[in-house]
Amino acid sequence: WGAWKMYLGRPLDDMYRHMAMGALGDALRASRPEEALLVHEAQFALRQRYWSHNELVIVMCQADIANSLDDLGRRKEALVLRREVYARRVALCGVSHGDTILSGFNLASSLNNVKLLDEARSFIRDELLPMALRTLGADHHL
Repeated sequence: WGAWKMYLGRPLDDMYRHMAMGALGDALRASRPEEALLVHEAQFALRQRYWSHNELVIVMCQADIANSLDDLGRRKEALVLRREVYARRVALCGVSHGDTILSGFNLASSLNNVKLLDEARSFIRDELLPMALRTLGADHHL
């Protein structure tokens, strides 16, 4: 909250303001998930307005929104966003990038949450796990 108050007076397109906004949303997730979602959605709208040229920034905001939706039990909505985040990460960073692999694990978790177990299993077995092992190695913490 302190970081948000510190940067609140900065211009709407100030990156530090947006970073503080993201930190506020993340901090609210555990105790006030509805408010966290609102903060992440507002951050997403501002980033679309001022940083639409930076797709990675947009994708990170979408991932935050998906996390907040998941926290609220809105699993199907989270799944839709996580599919989009994963697809955009693959397009922007490639399948072997660590953030893409992490997005893939989040997608697999969402598939599991909505009981699409066969899809989750085949996605992990056929696509995600082989790439993670090749890229990160068998002893990586993921």
